[in-house]
Amino acid sequence: MLSAALLITMVASLHLGMRVYTPAQVWAALSGGDTGTDALIIGTLRVPRTLIAVVSGAALGLSGLLMQAASRNPLAEPGLLGVNSGAALAAVIGITLLGVDSLSGLGATAGLGALLAITLVLGLTALGDVRADPTSILLVGVTLAALCGAMVQVILLSNETALETLLFWLAGSFADRDLGLIWIGLPVLLAGLLATLWLAPALDLLRTDDDSAAALGVPVARMRYSAFAVAALLAGGTVAMAGPVIFLGLVTPHIVRRLLPGTSHVWLALGCLLTGALIALVADILARIIVAPAEAPIGTVLAIVGVPVLIGQLRRGGGRRTA
Repeated sequence: MLSAALLITMVASLHLGMRVYTPAQVWAALSGGDTGTDALIIGTLRVPRTLIAVVSGAALGLSGLLMQAASRNPLAEPGLLGVNSGAALAAVIGITLLGVDSLSGLGATAGLGALLAITLVLGLTALGDVRADPTSILLVGVTLAALCGAMVQVILLSNETALETLLFWLAGSFADRDLGLIWIGLPVLLAGLLATLWLAPALDLLRTDDDSAAALGVPVARMRYSAFAVAALLAGGTVAMAGPVIFLGLVTPHIVRRLLPGTSHVWLALGCLLTGALIALVADILARIIVAPAEAPIGTVLAIVGVPVLIGQLRRGGGRRTA
């Protein structure tokens, strides 16, 4: 059912926006029967943003699932690992010091910054806590995020020419992205999915507590570090394509757990893959039409969904552990 809904939404994404196209117009553009303005809009704008939204949403859905499962904290999301802040710092350095001026180059630079950030987080945690306590990992991540954020502010204050470019990227969007960026995100998504399926049995056992999981033969520290690393890799791939996209990694696992309560992480992973892609695409379509002819920031649309979920979890005491 989710697969069918995603396919229908992908088709709708090609038709809907500031300008609405008929199925005949879309088919003509995709088949080469039309080479005019409509074909240009559909082929070079809507197809790339549709594919990037699908891959980004799927990756963030998986990333959020891994974060929440490894930390047993339903409020955990990729930004807590310092991924977004590390990417932002790398992007600022790329603009101001390395002369990066293309969106593709900025995306690649940001993706590298995200990976360096998670490497630093896990490395620092391992030095002080060999048990890989999830609270320690998240605290190091939040601290690094604050440090990177402060450095971004300092650099921008001394170089205002980078501000406009960075603000556009920091807003997070699937629009105006080069289709070539998909070749950054897609391999990361496939590798992340395979890694998640491999980690799934251990994540099922981690639902209880560390001692019980260890008694059943799970190498708790190694599995937890692996889960956080894969989560950061998935988030980093998304950052490289679309910039920081908030709330998607938080909301998607909660929706899937409600649809599939008590299910193995194998099925939860597949559910998050499809649900994340679907939510991202629906949010992108809404961003195009709710304030037309302008376009709403994708983060704003996702926040409309994400904030109520976050408040609901806090009211239920959800910050203590996952179900």
